[in-house]
Amino acid sequence: MAYILYILGALFLLGVFAAIAGRMRDKKQEKRLANGETDAIQEVQIPDAECCGAHEICEKESLLSAVSKDIIYYDDEELDRFSGRRSDDYTDDETAEFSEIFYTLQDTDVAGWVRSLQLRNIAVPDGLKDEIILIVGERRTS
Repeated sequence: MAYILYILGALFLLGVFAAIAGRMRDKKQEKRLANGETDAIQEVQIPDAECCGAHEICEKESLLSAVSKDIIYYDDEELDRFSGRRSDDYTDDETAEFSEIFYTLQDTDVAGWVRSLQLRNIAVPDGLKDEIILIVGERRTS
């Protein structure tokens, strides 16, 4: 029973020591910030759960236009005329144009194509969105 009290006491003292050391570090950092020695308090950056660590691969498979600002054309320059249109505003013939390009792409190019469309302010027709998400999702899990 006495051993348990010693262990609990040691853990308590260790916790108090850690709290004091943390507070001293924070005050030291605030003092440096006030004196202009550092630009800002650095925050911990949590990596994206979707990112595998190999940035070229993550960027290639990402649907986010913020990842890359380079517009790459996939022999689809004719789609530029749809810039600014809403995704539910396409006729069946116009959706077929998107489908024709989509189905000629390799699976590895789908995410890049969608990212290119986003950068060009071209909305993907609603009829294709589910298939695109399915292809990109399969690509990420394989």
